[in-house]
Amino acid sequence: MESDAMKPGNGNRLKNWIREVPDFPKPGILFKDITTLLKEPAALREAADLLASRFADRRVDQVVGIEARGFIFAPLVAYRLNVGFVPVRKPGKLPAATAARSYELEYGSDALEMHVDGLGSGDRVALVDDLLATGGTARAAADLVESVGARVEAVGFVVELTYLEGRRRLEGYDVVESLVRY
Repeated sequence: MESDAMKPGNGNRLKNWIREVPDFPKPGILFKDITTLLKEPAALREAADLLASRFADRRVDQVVGIEARGFIFAPLVAYRLNVGFVPVRKPGKLPAATAARSYELEYGSDALEMHVDGLGSGDRVALVDDLLATGGTARAAADLVESVGARVEAVGFVVELTYLEGRRRLEGYDVVESLVRY
């Protein structure tokens, strides 16, 4: 029997646990700090359960989490869905052979890596991160997943900054979920 926490909700209660920090990391930015959500067991559980519930009707073989805060939520979602967790990391952090994907940032470029044996050809993936902003990192992670022959079935975030229109970079994916929108 499904608990109330696993039933899809809109996640608006989670806003109560997200602290806003003005002028971080630079003047004019109102930073959405999820550390206050993470330290509250009920909020952390609700976020993980809500994300998992959004993917429950999809056939998912693995949950891929994006460094660093995606590593908090993706394993919890994987546990809830009874599937494995695969990390996507910044370059040079993984010990075995990796596949990489570069992407452009506002002022430069960056890259992501994943073990080449982390996913199998045809694996169905739920991609999870804490925040959707401009969508560049999430798009690069999705491209990386697909470069090894796996398929992105769903993409999920705890927080989405809608005014940055990051969802546009994820067009073409059937399921793009965020629990809290600003």
